[in-house]
Amino acid sequence: MWTSGSSERFMLSKLMMGELDEEEEEEEEEAAAEASSSEAMVPHAHNMLLQQPPNYEMVSYTEEAVQDAPSSIAIDVSYKQEIRPLLDVVDRLRNLDITKEGIELPSIVVVGDQSSGKSSVLESLAGIKLPRGQGICTRVPLIMRLKSCKDEAEASISIEHPGCKEERIEESEITKKIKSATAAIAGEGSGIDFAPITLQVVRTGAPDLTMVDLPGITWVPIPGQPPDIHEQISEIIKHYISPKESIILNVISADVDFSTCESIRMSKDVDERGERTLAVVTKCDRAPEGLLEKVTMNAVNIRLGYVCVRNRVEGETNEEARQKEKALFNSHPKLKKMDKSIVGIPVLATKLMQIQARSINKSLPTIVKKIDTMLSERQAELSDLPQHLCNSREADIAFVKVLNSMKECLNKIVIEGDFKQFQDDKQMHCTARLREMFESYYNDLRNTGSIGGKFLAKETEMLEEAKGVGLPNFLSRPVFLNLLQRLVDQITDRSLELVFKVWEYMENVIMQIIDFYCHCYPQLQSETRRVVQDLIQKMKEECEIHVKKLIQMEKLVDFTLSPFYMETYGRLLTSKGDFMERLRNLVAETLNYGSHSGMTMVVDGFGEVDVSDIMEVPMERVEAAYDMQMSVLAYWKVVTLRMGDGIPLYLQFVCKTLVMDQFNYDILTQVGGPRFGAMDQLLEEGPLVATKRRNLTSSIELLRESKATVASIMDRIAKV
Repeated sequence: MWTSGSSERFMLSKLMMGELDEEEEEEEEEAAAEASSSEAMVPHAHNMLLQQPPNYEMVSYTEEAVQDAPSSIAIDVSYKQEIRPLLDVVDRLRNLDITKEGIELPSIVVVGDQSSGKSSVLESLAGIKLPRGQGICTRVPLIMRLKSCKDEAEASISIEHPGCKEERIEESEITKKIKSATAAIAGEGSGIDFAPITLQVVRTGAPDLTMVDLPGITWVPIPGQPPDIHEQISEIIKHYISPKESIILNVISADVDFSTCESIRMSKDVDERGERTLAVVTKCDRAPEGLLEKVTMNAVNIRLGYVCVRNRVEGETNEEARQKEKALFNSHPKLKKMDKSIVGIPVLATKLMQIQARSINKSLPTIVKKIDTMLSERQAELSDLPQHLCNSREADIAFVKVLNSMKECLNKIVIEGDFKQFQDDKQMHCTARLREMFESYYNDLRNTGSIGGKFLAKETEMLEEAKGVGLPNFLSRPVFLNLLQRLVDQITDRSLELVFKVWEYMENVIMQIIDFYCHCYPQLQSETRRVVQDLIQKMKEECEIHVKKLIQMEKLVDFTLSPFYMETYGRLLTSKGDFMERLRNLVAETLNYGSHSGMTMVVDGFGEVDVSDIMEVPMERVEAAYDMQMSVLAYWKVVTLRMGDGIPLYLQFVCKTLVMDQFNYDILTQVGGPRFGAMDQLLEEGPLVATKRRNLTSSIELLRESKATVASIMDRIAKV
């Protein structure tokens, strides 16, 4: 765990490594506090990393130190013994390509405008020769790993790139091999590509550094380059410098205006405050005038500072180049005024190692935490996938499990009303959605029996046509049935529509559940959907037949034992006497009117109604029509209750029968039955699931290897 003591030591090592202002100290404290929440990947190694950060003391480069520094840039041995293992961790993780898991690694990324001298800076640091020429020399990212060794017997140079394993080469072959690898990756000509080349240089006195050299920024395409070469290069640069773990080594020519430099602008886009940008000023001998003011005023806000260098020119050896660099900054009238702590390749090498060590020391606990977190996440994702089936017996068991899971889920949402599994998908809240459909249907039934049009006109007309020999105080049964049938006809389509809507909804719900549980097995999913669609179609047809019978029954048979009918009929007749009296008075008042069109009356329970068509009808027939109307309305209320409850009740019954019995039975007999013993073919994984399983397995292996790599190296450090 991160203790107060280890936090102090951590901060102390940071302060010893460079110029940390108060704002940076606060950021480091926040980072330390965040790191304290991560668990140890390997307790011993991780605690050692947190509680005993390397003591990277700032190397002070006085004028004498620079003068005496050998051209090989020999660095303090104890310093290298501590930085090298940490750099090995990062290099090994980079070799494993851990970045494809979204884990960014601390890197020194070299950027600059075309011909700013980027490759020459790397040459000076590595003590080797890299490709030179007109136009873009670097067409793909070049990861350069510099590693010191004790004696020349251990020195080596090797190169590797995608599609080519690591190959040891001679120093004289470097240019040829890099050009060959570049052509293999980006093609012949002047095109560029994202895929990197890795060049490892092991030699005595080399600084322990890993840097990424990127194509130089250019605006005008040369022959063989695409028209959008600037955009392509910008995309590569932004890809590498955007992660907060990247240190930006911005190479600037002394003869340009720093504030208008494109590489500076791009750095500012991702590092606005300049906290992770170090500037290297090249070609100082070409534009010494005002250079001191430019680097000391720091108009572009480079927080990690500047280092001015003189690069090797064609024909010079590295030894000669370093001697001439020393002479330049010691004797030039303008350049000798510069502080020796900001000039020379030796200073740059040391500064880069300090910044790199600081970045790794800060990032490694977070990287460890991310590896652990992502490993847990990937393992959880893999465990969430269905079991990988190895034989038919396992497939039979898996089939039964899937079937039981689907039935249990259906039972919860269709019967119990438990929709926790689909909390955010309201369409899967089955009981609520069915209730809404049933309520809408019932309201339609009630609205069908409401009085509309001209009051009693239809009833008086039908009674006139149905008159015959008989007692006048009896209701005409044919008229009653005729009026009732007209009402039933109005709700026939609506009743059948309810059946279709319910089963359409149920089919969507059930198919979604099938897809949820069977999506990993496309063949099983397809077969199950087919069987269930046939089952739903059969049940829908049964329901349609049943509802049609109910409708036909209501049209042909008028029957009820419910006292509700007579109670309602009696209540509706209470206003009959008042209505007839007011109608007679209205007829008498309008006796001399030429027309009764538009005559209205207010009737209790019905509001204002149009009575113009019954003004001239005999009062006896109007009374009979009133009785008939009230009888039909009272009985319609019985029909409304009967159908409003009966049809939804039947639909729910059939839905529950499907869930409780038919669903399992049909799938077992039609899907499982013929294939038991050979179910592995039906439960073969789909390509998407198989690809996901392979990717997760590969990711887990990579993360485990990365975890073991970090643990191994950190344990090795602890034993030193």
